[in-house]
Amino acid sequence: MRSYLPYGRQWVDEDDIQAVEKVLRSDWLTTGPMVESFEKALTAHTGAKFAVAVSSGTAALHAIMHTIGIKPGDEVIVPSMTFVATSNAVVFQGGKPVFADVDPETLLIDPKSVEEKITPRTKAIVAVDYAGQPCDYDSLRKIADRHGISLVADACHALGAEYKNKKVGSLADLSALSFHPVKHITTGEGGAITTDNPKFNERVRMFRNHGISMDYRQRDKKGTWYYEMVDLGYNYRLTDIQCALGLSQLKKLPGWIRRRQEIAKEYGASFEKFSAVKPLTRSPHVSHAYHLYVIKLDLEKLGKDRATIFSALRKQGIGVNVHYIPVHLHPFYRERYKTGPGLCPVAEAAYERILSLPIFPAMSNEDVKRVVTALKKVAD
Repeated sequence: MRSYLPYGRQWVDEDDIQAVEKVLRSDWLTTGPMVESFEKALTAHTGAKFAVAVSSGTAALHAIMHTIGIKPGDEVIVPSMTFVATSNAVVFQGGKPVFADVDPETLLIDPKSVEEKITPRTKAIVAVDYAGQPCDYDSLRKIADRHGISLVADACHALGAEYKNKKVGSLADLSALSFHPVKHITTGEGGAITTDNPKFNERVRMFRNHGISMDYRQRDKKGTWYYEMVDLGYNYRLTDIQCALGLSQLKKLPGWIRRRQEIAKEYGASFEKFSAVKPLTRSPHVSHAYHLYVIKLDLEKLGKDRATIFSALRKQGIGVNVHYIPVHLHPFYRERYKTGPGLCPVAEAAYERILSLPIFPAMSNEDVKRVVTALKKVAD
């Protein structure tokens, strides 16, 4: 069998290895100068005033929920078509996730559904930039401002994307980023929060460091041992080793985004006359980062269910995947919040038909052709 082609993977080169090696030979392995350098590079890229590096995208989401003050009894609107971390972060704070449905063409959170879900207990809306496409931030901002609630961007899929010529990371009150190996850049595991609000920035920084007002490096600069814990926080710090890798990777992001867009264009052209496969719609006013390339299958035309197609492609070494099972259908949420089928019908219907195809910058044009050929073979 030919080599396995995963749906996504990291690209680490010699520059990255040397950057990490340099830190390993230095005096600082964590809470040192590379963290600050990486954060400054993230602000330069996103256009946000502040960036705070943390240990994962999940940690970023948790820090955001803490920072905006989510507590027991509060409701936060999240799309059902997302990874569980989006809603779990609300639960970590004792809040209640309220699941909104998605647009059938893009699978992004539907502003109409958001409006319908708002109650006096609603404290925030989380916009998930699913697959790498920014949400309808103009509409969501109007809703958030009208109700006096926070707008949060779960941009873990979308580093490098743009909405109306404005970079992801600067589109909401706070944005969460992820640097997992299948994402646009990697730090191994890692994430960040971006914001323009200085109070949010300060609160996030304390939360990632046990709720302590000064970290070790800050105390070292001031020549003091003294610190105070002023809030309850976690150890969500990102190491200098990881930040060195992230800083090296970030320099390559523009080229990698272009390559992802090229692959998406090749896929789109290949499926134009293949009526049984429909890619998700791309909005005209965005630059799509294509973390995922998601298609919807016309199962009636194909005469097969999604599981059969999935298994057949996997047997050919094509690492297709499914993103995602709607969160409200997971046992934890069904048991705790009494959710279930019928709550978000658009997301539920899409889930039965979607498939994520391989897409990552190191893919060759031959790899793309291989995926398309395999899919058409399985369909026939």
